[in-house]
Amino acid sequence: MPRMITVHEVEDVATWLSHKQARAEAVESIGGRDVVDHVALDGSKTVAITYEVDDVDATMARMEVPSAELEAEMHRHGVIPPMRVFVEK
Repeated sequence: MPRMITVHEVEDVATWLSHKQARAEAVESIGGRDVVDHVALDGSKTVAITYEVDDVDATMARMEVPSAELEAEMHRHGVIPPMRVFVEK
């Protein structure tokens, strides 16, 4: 099971962190599990999440064309596109 990392900016780190459970559920809806949040030590508004997936291609397809629900969650969490996605090799 590869681990993926998604990195992006947010409007407000505290707001983003307050949605931890909803974010985990949103990542699960695109095929991820064992979601871990990360914040930049430099005090910037850069954040990352790591998660495991069974199928990288399927997860990426769901991220590239997100559902209306996923887009709404991202907006509520203050996500600022673009998102950079990395995969464990």
